Amino acid sequence: MNSSRRGFLRSGLALGAAKALRISGLGSETSGAPLFLDVPPSSSGIEWVHENAMSPSRYLPEAVGPGCAFLDYDNDGWMDIFLVNSGPSDFWKPSKPVRNALYRNNRDGTFTDVTEKAGVAGAYFGMGAAVGDYDNDGSPDIFVTAYGKCILYKNNHDGTFTDVTEKAGVATPGWTTSAVWLDYDNDGRLDLFVCSFVDYSGVRKLECGNNQIGRNYYCVPRVFKPTASFLYHNNGDGTFTEVSKGTAIAKALGKGLGVVATDINNDGWMDLFVANDTVQNFLFVNRGPGPNGRWNWEEIALQAGVGFSESGRPRSGMGVDAADLHGGGWQDLFVANVDHEMFSVYENNRDETFRDAAQAHGVARATRLLSGWGLKYFDYDNDGSVDLLLANGHPDDMIDNYSMQVKYKEPLLLFHQGEDRKLHDISESAGSAFQRYFAARGLAVGDYDNDGAIDVLIATNGGAPVLLKNNAAKGNNWLGLKLEGVECNRDAIGARILWKGGGKLRHRLKNNGGSYLSSHDVREVLGIGAATQIDELEIHWPAPSKRIEKLTNLARNRYVHIVEGKGMV
Repeated sequence: MNSSRRGFLRSGLALGAAKALRISGLGSETSGAPLFLDVPPSSSGIEWVHENAMSPSRYLPEAVGPGCAFLDYDNDGWMDIFLVNSGPSDFWKPSKPVRNALYRNNRDGTFTDVTEKAGVAGAYFGMGAAVGDYDNDGSPDIFVTAYGKCILYKNNHDGTFTDVTEKAGVATPGWTTSAVWLDYDNDGRLDLFVCSFVDYSGVRKLECGNNQIGRNYYCVPRVFKPTASFLYHNNGDGTFTEVSKGTAIAKALGKGLGVVATDINNDGWMDLFVANDTVQNFLFVNRGPGPNGRWNWEEIALQAGVGFSESGRPRSGMGVDAADLHGGGWQDLFVANVDHEMFSVYENNRDETFRDAAQAHGVARATRLLSGWGLKYFDYDNDGSVDLLLANGHPDDMIDNYSMQVKYKEPLLLFHQGEDRKLHDISESAGSAFQRYFAARGLAVGDYDNDGAIDVLIATNGGAPVLLKNNAAKGNNWLGLKLEGVECNRDAIGARILWKGGGKLRHRLKNNGGSYLSSHDVREVLGIGAATQIDELEIHWPAPSKRIEKLTNLARNRYVHIVEGKGMV
């Protein structure tokens, strides 16, 4: 956005900041301090920079990465960081080595690069990362999507990983973007869904002409053919079988960029919401076992009201997420689009349909000139209500030269859910990072310093990652959960959590995925505001056990490890 527009927006935010803070219920303890602190590389030790391979030819894969992840790869109880880089491809041969980055958490606010020792440097033009314990051995594994070929890194429990892609059968050629681990058939093992973007296999990658300043520009994805995404079933022996053929997943040709696994109808089967670029979004509802040995998926985005804009047009869907926005026990959805399309806050009508409440929340107005990628519904201040953070950036790096309103680098946005149950834009008071502009792409959330306040990691295209330390939860209490499945999947994806503190009952479904190209801290932090303890906690473990675990009078402000069938250990 140009300087006059930027000044208008910032002054408007400043005028409304005090009102927003009052509505949101934030106390004076946080109103005068930044909500998030920008942690520079000199403090964190994270010196890695993304290489987007930008060229005068403007090949489209240059514009859409990278992703990032929080994970505890060495099981020491502290979140480490994984960053995805580009690499050799059919249009780019790097002149010097290009690699991913794995940073070990030193437990003092700093990180050490252990990429080479760990064996996760990468080999292809990487896009995103999905972290999950697919073999239920207690250590997180990493699946890396790419333009070229995916890689599955199996965790060896000794600080190293092994590339088991071919053995596992998940190489997935083409152009893959976001991926998510979920147990779609409730057999206790994590399966894998992989978004496929456009067919970029031909030699005609540059037929989009010149822009207004006479230079090649990144093609709008609508000029490329759509593709089908992939679903892999976990065979339980370290291998996977591609099982989407003949299902609605294979029949739905899209241009997938973001995906979240959730349960939109509370039937105990995990569903999939996929954001597509320039074609309708997909909502794959899991109907359970079907005939002929095929799983029964139904694509219902059109009738559910989440496939198109309110005017019936496909949009440029990129980032997605799901959460129980108002604590009623039903999952709501979010999807971010490109500028002038508005983002959508889809509230669940509890009948497999949704209504777009972005206008009522002020999200539509705030995002009109922005393009959204990484995003997350999470309770950043531990008051027990779901908030929202958006990472933005235009896909065209030359947009500044011929648009008076839209810019390539864009601001982050932070929305706080107030006592009126609406999302309020409080970016003005969120911290210095929210006054800067980024070519943001992936976004992951996780508590890297174990203080119970969920931090944020943002991956930028052709730049350094942005680490934001959460400074907003001071004064509010919490309980952190590390859930360990025994009969269900080890990560407990699909578990339902109910907790009561200070007389308020809250609900959470342990979703997986969401955001864009990124993966999050597997632990759950339950905010209770001013309450001094969690009076009651229920864990509804997913199938096959469906066991219900009940605990009472849990002390605040600590992490606890809960094992299915054993309680706290």
